[in-house]
Amino acid sequence: MIDNSDTACTGVILAGGLNTRFSGQNKAFINFGNRRVIDNICDVFKSVFEEIILVTNQPMAYLEWDVTIVTDIYPVRSSLTGIHAGLFYARTPFIFVTACDTPFLKKEIVETVVSRIDAGAAVVIPETAGGTEQLCAVYSKTCLPLMERQIKEKRFQIKKMFRKLRVKKVPEAVLRQKDPELMSFFNINTAEDYSKAKEWLAQNRLSPPTP
Repeated sequence: MIDNSDTACTGVILAGGLNTRFSGQNKAFINFGNRRVIDNICDVFKSVFEEIILVTNQPMAYLEWDVTIVTDIYPVRSSLTGIHAGLFYARTPFIFVTACDTPFLKKEIVETVVSRIDAGAAVVIPETAGGTEQLCAVYSKTCLPLMERQIKEKRFQIKKMFRKLRVKKVPEAVLRQKDPELMSFFNINTAEDYSKAKEWLAQNRLSPPTP
């Protein structure tokens, strides 16, 4: 049974990218630590969320995972349209979003961000010295009208919404208590990123997350 409380949250995985910087290969299926990246993310989510939604324009590729598969409502590929679809289909008032190419996502980081949810917040988002992490954040269904307006106006930058919403930021010091190297925010965009991630694994400086 899905938790229907005011602060209940669904886990949403965005898997709709074109992977143009990764030679068109689907980054969700990259082998990483003897598993695929998507396997690690699903394990983390299953330990935190009752409902998991995967947003993709290739639904047949993900049938082996026990998740709810949806596609973008608006025919534009962007992170904003993916978040919008996740929010639209979620059965809870909040969603936590991650991209499908985050091999080091830690359960503790997800739990830390989700624990900051309150009924009046529209967005709960980590903030580090590098800025806010829009794809490791919580969004409320109250964001839907503004998201739809931005998409229709072809303004796809997620940050542009924040000026009109109540945003709670999770500070870096809190995040580092759970993930000292902030590797939950590392994503594989290029072959170079993939090599770097494998090097970290090989040197035992980091390891894939455990549920």
